[in-house]
Amino acid sequence: MRDHQARFPVATMGRLLGVSRSGYYAWVKRPPSSRAVRDEQLTKAVQASHARSDGTYGAPRIRADLQDAGERVSQKRVARLMREAGVVGVHRRRGVRTM
Repeated sequence: MRDHQARFPVATMGRLLGVSRSGYYAWVKRPPSSRAVRDEQLTKAVQASHARSDGTYGAPRIRADLQDAGERVSQKRVARLMREAGVVGVHRRRGVRTM
């Protein structure tokens, strides 16, 4: 809705999407959640760890690296943050050749 506010009235977009106008404006003014703030901090740490490994570490090694630094985080969360940030580890295994 925020992207199209210049072309269409908020009330019309809200009616089409099933959102009240006041609910939209309350959402816009709401501060980010504690999870979103923590995810932002962890994303920066994940990117730093990935850069220190010359772009080779994946989620398991980055999680271990973060745990060594004192962060409590799961591998699934690290994988999600990596996916959202576009950070990818290196795959070094080769496929099986049969011929």
